[in-house]
Amino acid sequence: MLTGHVVAIGASTGGTEAIRAVLGRLPADVPPIVMVQHMPESFTGSFARRLDSLSDLEVIEAQGGEMLRPGRVYLAPGHSHMLIRHVAGGFRVDLSRGDPVNRHRPAVDVLFNSVAAEAAAGATGVILTGMGKDGARGLLAMRQAGAWTIGQDEATCVVYGMPREAVALGGVAEVVPLAEIAARLLAHLRRLDQKS
Repeated sequence: MLTGHVVAIGASTGGTEAIRAVLGRLPADVPPIVMVQHMPESFTGSFARRLDSLSDLEVIEAQGGEMLRPGRVYLAPGHSHMLIRHVAGGFRVDLSRGDPVNRHRPAVDVLFNSVAAEAAAGATGVILTGMGKDGARGLLAMRQAGAWTIGQDEATCVVYGMPREAVALGGVAEVVPLAEIAARLLAHLRRLDQKS
């Protein structure tokens, strides 16, 4: 499938099951996925291992310094913001213990803003169920940089906070029910692959 592309996912309340639902429907050859789920640092490692056991993808808790590889999902650890950097040979994961953003570390906005800056149109953003507004401005930045963006619809969200804020700002190109997000993402990636 499409090379040189990055998928970024952000979620909070209700996100653990929403993320599992999306990843469980993706094949092993998808572009690399970088992901923030608001949760305490004592839980992110076990969450990554659980997702790894439930999907065809390799899911890891990011340690920092990893090069993004297809078929692999990088979950932000609960103690650090996660960013990507464009380097020779692709994209690298960076971690930062900077101040909380939107009261969160890791923050979805930090990840999405770095993806907007570093990958621009070579990315797809997905915002899932969650309380508050974290990720809304970052998703708008991604869309303005040329990325395709998907927001989970209200009916399937546990809390329609983060997607609602992203829609209100104009950051969401397509509103999709949870059960259809993986299929819409794959259809978009295939369209890009055919164009390239």
